[in-house]
Amino acid sequence: MAETSANISLSGLARRLVSDGHLEEEQARTAIAAARKERVSLVAYLVNNKLAQPRQIAASAAEEFGDPLIDLTAMSPDSLPKGLVDNNLLIKHHAVPLFKRGNRLFVAVSDPTNLQAFEEIRFNTGLNVETIVAEEDKLSILLDAMISEEEGNAFDELDEDLEDIDVGGDEPAKDSDDGASGADDAPIVRFVNKLLLDAIKIGASDLHFEPYEKTYRVRFRQDGILQEVAKPPANTAGKIAARLKVMSKLNIAERRVPQDGRIKMKISKTRSIDFRVNTCPTLWGEKIVLRILDAESAKMGIDALGYEDFQKKLYMDALAKPQGMILVTGPTGSGKTVSLYTGVNILNTPERNISTAEDPVEINLEGVNQVNVNPSQGMDFAAALKAFLRQDPDVILVGEIRDLETASIAVKAAQTGHLVLSTLHTNSAPETLTRLRNMGVPSFNIATSVILIIAQRLARRLCEHCKEAVDVPDQSLLELGFTEEDLKTEFTIYGPKGCDKCNNGYKGRVGVYEVVRITDGIARIIMEEGNSIQISDQCRAEGFNDLHRSGLMKAMSGVTSLEEVNRVTSGH
Repeated sequence: MAETSANISLSGLARRLVSDGHLEEEQARTAIAAARKERVSLVAYLVNNKLAQPRQIAASAAEEFGDPLIDLTAMSPDSLPKGLVDNNLLIKHHAVPLFKRGNRLFVAVSDPTNLQAFEEIRFNTGLNVETIVAEEDKLSILLDAMISEEEGNAFDELDEDLEDIDVGGDEPAKDSDDGASGADDAPIVRFVNKLLLDAIKIGASDLHFEPYEKTYRVRFRQDGILQEVAKPPANTAGKIAARLKVMSKLNIAERRVPQDGRIKMKISKTRSIDFRVNTCPTLWGEKIVLRILDAESAKMGIDALGYEDFQKKLYMDALAKPQGMILVTGPTGSGKTVSLYTGVNILNTPERNISTAEDPVEINLEGVNQVNVNPSQGMDFAAALKAFLRQDPDVILVGEIRDLETASIAVKAAQTGHLVLSTLHTNSAPETLTRLRNMGVPSFNIATSVILIIAQRLARRLCEHCKEAVDVPDQSLLELGFTEEDLKTEFTIYGPKGCDKCNNGYKGRVGVYEVVRITDGIARIIMEEGNSIQISDQCRAEGFNDLHRSGLMKAMSGVTSLEEVNRVTSGH
């Protein structure tokens, strides 16, 4: 039976926060139920949703459980004990080891009720754990700084000897020729390894190695934009290609057809990065593109993706349903995979059987049965789906719905007690519904199986260190899509400036979303075979923001610029 706030009795920290006047009783019950549903701690939920101040929560927790309270503002990552606790464990339980005395390890936490954390850290270290309460926001900052510094040190150690980086794929090449003979040249090895490291350091998503008649260039895609980073001599093209193919375990002698491979680079004791590699013959040699597959991106949590609060609630409510279809749509590189993996991670519990069919599997998820589709061997999405349905599934992820057969099986699965997650390549949520109909899926089946559609784009995030306010006339704001009601509220529009901490005024990316729940009104239009314009009008009438409106909200909150909003939502 679904848990309601009325069924929850207050105890421990929640009861203390109510008695201290920081929360209303009903507010506390609702927060506990929501935190359990989202599988986050009560403290994290309260802070993320601004229901109580981190300082108030920490003070009440310290008083309630008799633990000391610490202000982490003055703590430096340099002063923290290194290597005592696995970083993955610290991230999982949101904890920071502060110092060690004898066989006791003093650990800062924001939630002293997390007994599992203390037991796992004790088991991991062999030390007795003493808890110290800290504010949630300051703890997050210190934890991020500590992890970043450790990985930075790992990078520095790797930089010292770029020839000895563990890339998990250095095998002698068969059928070596002139190009292959240079694959193990020390300068080429160092050059390629340095490029891979540099790409990881700056957070690039792709690396492009491109040969031309008289030149050779290397470009990184950072925050969605390609930038040239190196121009090695044109005569090194064959050696660089050979080196990358050796690392990816590809056939060096084969230059006439595309090849797919994978590189695993270990950058620290606890973290490795995978690269998906594709070669393509061009007029002047092989162009090679590497896609960086960082497993940490799939574990960021829904709060880090950029959903507005009401959009996040729609997604979480859909994930909580026992059956139905959730579709994520957008162009290549819009973050669909991360959105889907985030949902799968939320659903990934021992009680659920989760199976995925992907082309290819990009990130390994512990506890999830992942299948690489291989159409040449008869294992396409439809075949994988049929197999899954015989294996007692609860949740099914289909990498992409490309044809009527796959769509039909996915719809039937969603109607018969399974939760199905998948993607389509359309521009908006309303277009997704008409695309399914154009594939040949009956309107009734679409209306009764699809429960949520997420259309998304990735916009560059303004650098917090250098963004500057810009003055935009009211008339211009109205022409850009702001409403008269918006202009009555207080907000500041920011633009990029540029500093040594960012890339032309931007650092990182944030999702811009159109999240549409299939309501009775929208379902009626689908069954009447209405077009995407009618569906779009109904979505707007029911309060679902389109992509452009969601982008304007990001600009109003100072997260991104109007130029970025127009770039990624043009036409919406």
